[in-house]
Amino acid sequence: MNEHPLRKQIEEIVKLTDEEFDYVLEHFQKKSFKKHQIVLHEGDYAQFDFFVVKGLMRVSRLDSDGKEHILQFGMENWWITDAEAFHQKTKSTMIVDCLEDTLVLSLTLENKETLSKELPKMQTFFLKKTINGYIALQKRILCFLSSNANDRYHNLLNLYPGLIQRVPKAMIASYLGVTRETLSRLSKIEV
Repeated sequence: MNEHPLRKQIEEIVKLTDEEFDYVLEHFQKKSFKKHQIVLHEGDYAQFDFFVVKGLMRVSRLDSDGKEHILQFGMENWWITDAEAFHQKTKSTMIVDCLEDTLVLSLTLENKETLSKELPKMQTFFLKKTINGYIALQKRILCFLSSNANDRYHNLLNLYPGLIQRVPKAMIASYLGVTRETLSRLSKIEV
């Protein structure tokens, strides 16, 4: 029997008994979304943090000129939401949508806090995931500040293996902060 992907991820940090994992799973809701479905609109409250079981999502924002800026992709075994809106209970400044048909396990902030309080192992798990996310964000910012387009492209390939086969080049360019022409030159270097 295949191990549940959420359990596998949790147990990379803390070990759970079968009963503990069943208890954890009770706090999540399974949800299915269609390709192109928006699961969080700008201006809405972010009610869920999503663990992607299957599919692909993204967090993006449109600037005042209508240009899209992609902050994050969420593939299998990734967590994705507008973190500020979710944790601060404020209206979202981001859009979260599906780039493929997607299956997620969704967790409310209330259930996250309940799990953390009633099962200290989960508090440790969530803390370590948050720290790792913060470190990844810090690395991405530093990469943008001090790296050229080629380095950012290779960082994307390492961070999101297989992503370039799953999304249009325009989205990759948006995530990297480069033009499609620059991306085409970079991807030709790889071949």
